Amino acid sequence: MAKGSSFAARWRNLAMAGAALGLLATPAGADTPERRQALFGDVHVHTKYSFDAYIFGIRATPDDAYRYARGETIRHMAGYDIKLKGGALDFYAVTDHSEYIGVLPAMDDPNSPMSLIEYAKDMFSTVREKIAEAFGKVAGSLRDGKPLAEIDNKDVQRATWAEIGASTERYYKPGKFTTFHGYEYTSAPGSQNLHRIVLFRGSNVPKLPFTSLDSNNPEDMWDWLDGLRGKGIEGLAIPHNSNVSNGRMFELSTFSGGPITAEYAAQRMRNEPIVEMTQVKGTSDTHPALSPNDEWADFEIYNTLLGTTVTGKTDGSYVRQALQRGLTLEKQLGVNPFKFGLIGSSDTHNGGGPLDEESYFGKTGALDGTPAGRRAVVYPGDEDLQGTAATPFYEWSAAGLAGVWAEQNNREDIYDAFRRKETFATSGTRMKVRLFAGHGYPADIFGRNDFARLAYRGGVPMGGDLMIAGKGAPTFLAQAIKDPDSAGLERLQVIRGWVDGKGKLQEQVYDIACAMGAPDAKTHRCPATNSGMDTSTCAIPAGYGAAQLTAAWRDPDFDSGRRAFYYLRVLERPTCRWSTWEANRLGKPVRPGLPLTIQERGWSSPIWVGS
Repeated sequence: MAKGSSFAARWRNLAMAGAALGLLATPAGADTPERRQALFGDVHVHTKYSFDAYIFGIRATPDDAYRYARGETIRHMAGYDIKLKGGALDFYAVTDHSEYIGVLPAMDDPNSPMSLIEYAKDMFSTVREKIAEAFGKVAGSLRDGKPLAEIDNKDVQRATWAEIGASTERYYKPGKFTTFHGYEYTSAPGSQNLHRIVLFRGSNVPKLPFTSLDSNNPEDMWDWLDGLRGKGIEGLAIPHNSNVSNGRMFELSTFSGGPITAEYAAQRMRNEPIVEMTQVKGTSDTHPALSPNDEWADFEIYNTLLGTTVTGKTDGSYVRQALQRGLTLEKQLGVNPFKFGLIGSSDTHNGGGPLDEESYFGKTGALDGTPAGRRAVVYPGDEDLQGTAATPFYEWSAAGLAGVWAEQNNREDIYDAFRRKETFATSGTRMKVRLFAGHGYPADIFGRNDFARLAYRGGVPMGGDLMIAGKGAPTFLAQAIKDPDSAGLERLQVIRGWVDGKGKLQEQVYDIACAMGAPDAKTHRCPATNSGMDTSTCAIPAGYGAAQLTAAWRDPDFDSGRRAFYYLRVLERPTCRWSTWEANRLGKPVRPGLPLTIQERGWSSPIWVGS
């Protein structure tokens, strides 16, 4: 084929893909749902103002973080440059830990009175034992939920919060790049992760964040958010790393052990409409013990409790189970406390997220910023490591990103997408993921330029609730377009969750579109394929997977009397995991037990179906 015809064919394919995702034929005038576009961002980002980032040697500022998100190069504390492979993101939020925010930099500043605190010199000495003892006071304070009076300096915290806020305002360019004011609420009783990212819709924010030192009970933080809302300050909280919550993130009781009530459920959903299900410290979709019939459940599992070597409980720690439990509670209470939309983010502490497998640089500065710290290969003395250095960083992930479908790239539209849960999560790739459900869709809907208008008019998007009311099985419109810088797509899957008549949690995974062949009508699986990935070079073969996959799917086992949720999971063809890339560069074998490849993926928010 001639070069000119190849170029034209490429653009025809891109145009068809754009039409399939509703990216073309945007009408003039006021914004309408069919004008929504896929936008990518990271709303879980730390800088030097987080106590743990600073002690790990990180000196990246909020300005550095926003420059990284805009596609610029910044310097890693270990002395090398880091930059996003895929170019600028669409939105970003610096969300430093609110507890002791900005305090450690002040203690390290000889011009600050805080440098005179008794253990300040030990905190920044060159003697590891002194550092560990001094920083242990801070860590212990957070575990216990009790502030250290000598470093709980509100003036420093207010000044730092204002400085981060000023940076957030400087980099906000509506229509081009969106920044959100936010922080991390860091409740970790007994090293059990109950952390939340808190984001605000606009520039009207509180003078100081609510922290786990005010209360390590997240329900008190919800009360605070409700109070702010009454004053015109709109915000929401995003649970993350439920996988290391030791079963507490989605337990069937309140924080204090009381019964879940309709009021609790309504308050939780009012304040926590979405959940971060994938990031550097593992993926919280599901676990093989919870989903034994899901062949892809064992994905980037990490369950070691924070700062310990203790393996946390599986029950109550994963999002899919929470979605199932939510159906039971909805039937009992009339309100579902676990009706979450899904996003991903990175939880980077370097100012920039390590999203790319090929150039993964870790999360925690001095601890995992070098190959020796990450230990993707076996190093002499590994078995003798102590404390945080013993953390199995090789199990951490190059992840993740938040996706939204929003009319314009601005705070209002993106935040409203969070609220209505028209969101998706990815493991770091920029694949575009979309799901609708409805009735009466035309057979040729994917080939029409007015796809999005018809999809919204005939049903609901991901995050929505479809009442069937005797209409029969709905049609799900599932679609995905590959990341231009990653492998092609392998399959689309729908995951259905429900509770049977005996109260047992149930799930079913259906392959609904395949890059090669079609799903088997009995097994609901795509034909088996070989990986085709040469892990010695990690080069992605030409034509490796589909550029896009679409499906108009009806549940072959639909039960009109069953309340269920459905969400889309998209799998890429296998590529090299970051640890394989690193081992290849070092010329050594990968640490035993680590997978050589990874199937990057995306997840839509669920759609709840039933009367």
